[in-house]
Amino acid sequence: MSLVELCDHAVLQPTQTAADVREACKFCAELGAASVCVKPSHVKVATEALAGSNTVASTVIGFPHGGTSTATKVAETHQACADGAREVDMVVNLGAVFGGEWDVVEADIAAVIAAAKSHGVITKVIFETGLLTSDDQKRKLCEISERAGAVFVKTSTGFGYAKNAEGQLVATGATVADVKLMRSACSDRVQVKASGGIRSFADAQAMVAAGATRLGTSGTQAIAAGERGENAVSKSGY
Repeated sequence: MSLVELCDHAVLQPTQTAADVREACKFCAELGAASVCVKPSHVKVATEALAGSNTVASTVIGFPHGGTSTATKVAETHQACADGAREVDMVVNLGAVFGGEWDVVEADIAAVIAAAKSHGVITKVIFETGLLTSDDQKRKLCEISERAGAVFVKTSTGFGYAKNAEGQLVATGATVADVKLMRSACSDRVQVKASGGIRSFADAQAMVAAGATRLGTSGTQAIAAGERGENAVSKSGY
């Protein structure tokens, strides 16, 4: 299997349009990407553009901060599935994680998974690992997600920011260490998706070597070029 076949190509920037989605669907279908991950309002556009291909439409739920109510996430999931999404990536309730409200976190995840499953759709659970302050939080989220029935646990939204040592806000994303930790914290029933900052063939190789079996990226074309032996790096932020 090529690395491109593991890619969920992201078209999630706030300014990206339906035309951007159609363009991405065209080259992703040609390259054989796993999915094109779009904003919920663009699911119908992607579904129509990908019809007849092996690439599916996927979308995000409670994105990017995870703070919407569970009822809202469930309604968003049902609508996305009705519009044609075959995979949904939900963001955990980060405030509840930091508050240690693990029952709230688990109920939120389980409700979205149940809604998606009722449509035959799989769920990936996004932790936003770059904002979490301990490995114990990540392991706990893996445990909860697996118990709730997640098919994937996922590192990041690609839109998280944290302060560095100089106090500057910098983008956070997937790291090899986090992918390895998440892989070790889940059984073989759950897969790991790395996302955020994967912009090159080398980045993709590193994440797969660490245990990822799906890649969230806007660098699908750069990864494809790398597989062909060409040098290319995506300049997109995701």
